[in-house]
Amino acid sequence: MSAANRGVVYKGPGNVAVESIAYPELALGNRKCDHGVILKVVTTNICGSDQHMVRGRTTAPSGLVLGHEITGLVIETGRDVEFIKPGDLVSVPFNIACGRCRNCKEGRTGICLNVNPARPGAAYGYVDMGGWVGGQTEYVMVPYADFNLLKFPDADQAMEKIRDLTLLSDIFPTGFHGCVTAGVGPGSTVYIAGAGPVGLAAAVSAQLLGAACVIVGDMIEERLAQARSFGCETLDLTQEGDMADRIEAILGEREVDAFVDCVGFEAHACGCNHGKEAPATVLNSAMQMTRAGGQIGIPGLYVTEDPGAADDAAKQGALSMRFGLGWAKSHSFHTGQCPVMKYHRPLMQAILFGKVNIADAVNVQMITLDQAPKGYADFDGGAAKKFVIDPHGSVAA
Repeated sequence: MSAANRGVVYKGPGNVAVESIAYPELALGNRKCDHGVILKVVTTNICGSDQHMVRGRTTAPSGLVLGHEITGLVIETGRDVEFIKPGDLVSVPFNIACGRCRNCKEGRTGICLNVNPARPGAAYGYVDMGGWVGGQTEYVMVPYADFNLLKFPDADQAMEKIRDLTLLSDIFPTGFHGCVTAGVGPGSTVYIAGAGPVGLAAAVSAQLLGAACVIVGDMIEERLAQARSFGCETLDLTQEGDMADRIEAILGEREVDAFVDCVGFEAHACGCNHGKEAPATVLNSAMQMTRAGGQIGIPGLYVTEDPGAADDAAKQGALSMRFGLGWAKSHSFHTGQCPVMKYHRPLMQAILFGKVNIADAVNVQMITLDQAPKGYADFDGGAAKKFVIDPHGSVAA
């Protein structure tokens, strides 16, 4: 089958463009991909981690087709696909997983051993993640379909809630994973570093898990207002003041039970130095602000190479952390990609049964494929929105 296809292509630092690209084939290099499917993309989201590449803060090559948050309609299946059929509406986990290796069998699908020759773990349209074509496109190929894809039980019902369900491919499970690995549960007090889409998803996840108080810190007032819109306390990190004093003013205590880092390696210092990059500041704050014996979830991205870093150590991913403090307080740290398949079905159920309004929490805004470059620019400017691309005009306005 041959048809036209277009996608969002990284052209170099600060530059993305919508271009004609090859229509996907059921192939892996020179061999057939009989376990794969071709999707007509229904929605595909712009992620904060995409921005790291577009800012030139990774080694992403020019010409990379972007996009790892994909929801689509199956239009073609390989010979060996048994349980997914043409016409199924499906969510695609951003991590590509074979379902056969040791890590996949243990549920560690974010670090599959067979889908990336360079390192464990792969993703669509992302630097160092196996060279897979991204999904900010009209059509995309997905391998290991029976294992990877989450089929929505009723396509019509799913389309009614597509603004929520599109977030199952990455940010909702990622925010939820950050909270789970931080030990959030009923009655917990939680600090969420960062009020971008993943931070907001983590905040609503903490509420879903029963947190008593969720505090969100950020430097952009529009994002903080979004966090307050669904019941979070907030801290404006451009303001001066000791963090423990500010936490105490909210909780009556100077530490939180659980800390979730949704910022990552492009972190900035607080207060009067908020314009200066300080890549370890969130991690150091986590150790200061979390109670002894508490847990720290780190879904925020940290890279092995950062060509745009301010110093040579940070360019190699070497950060200056006060790790002794975390050791002394018996903290637990959990890093790495979210294993989306661990969470996407229960979170789908929470959406379908009306237990969570994740699209409202992260302020989903639908855009067309041709509007994607502006969406990237607006997101980079700090807009308190989650931009969701509708390549075919499938979603009602």
